[in-house]
Amino acid sequence: MTRIALITGANKGIGYEIARLLAGQGVTTIVGARDEERGRAAAERLGQPYVRLDVTDEESVAAAAKWIDGEHGRLDILINNAGIAGDLNALVPSTVTAAAIREVYETNVFGVVTVTNAMLPLLRRSESGRIVNMSSELGSLAMAMDREGPLWEANFLPYNSSKSALNMITVCYAKELMDTPIKVNAANPGYCATDLNGHSGHRTAEQGAAIAVRLATLDGDGPTGAYLEDAGSLRW
Repeated sequence: MTRIALITGANKGIGYEIARLLAGQGVTTIVGARDEERGRAAAERLGQPYVRLDVTDEESVAAAAKWIDGEHGRLDILINNAGIAGDLNALVPSTVTAAAIREVYETNVFGVVTVTNAMLPLLRRSESGRIVNMSSELGSLAMAMDREGPLWEANFLPYNSSKSALNMITVCYAKELMDTPIKVNAANPGYCATDLNGHSGHRTAEQGAAIAVRLATLDGDGPTGAYLEDAGSLRW
């Protein structure tokens, strides 16, 4: 039976590469994107279906879930990839406004909860549901407090804290679903060259997508409630 996957923010960057790699494995990969023109264009390049999905709009998310239900009747893989960075020049937390933090959280935190809750009934119909939340090493509290580490200077309050919150969201869902076939994990793609950071990363989007694909296709013995990158587990 062909597996069905949904990737949010899949019209470009890491999301697009995740969709491409999964499609290459024979997975029916639904390209979720809020921009219909770009989303449809990406889906056409991949030869995969498209659904309009704005993670910050509950009606859009509900409509996407209804469409997936009607077309496929279930969902095997959900990859919460859509994300925004906020102002990466704002390195002094006391100068950051609550509104700026809220804007990032709408996509990176609340959007993930909205999408996950809407898609969970479909994932429960899968024999081996997988949820992958695209996190970041910048969400690691341990690494953030390492004065000798590479992340000490990267003090981006909105983005970093949103990924820390996403890590806890991952754990909470993993605990709820522990006795089901659904596995929930957080993936760190690394510092990839994407629109999110002005293409300043040293890794490619394809390299960043690899960990998500691995977690999306875990067998029954794979982990759940984990925070992982290519090299293995990260410190929370």
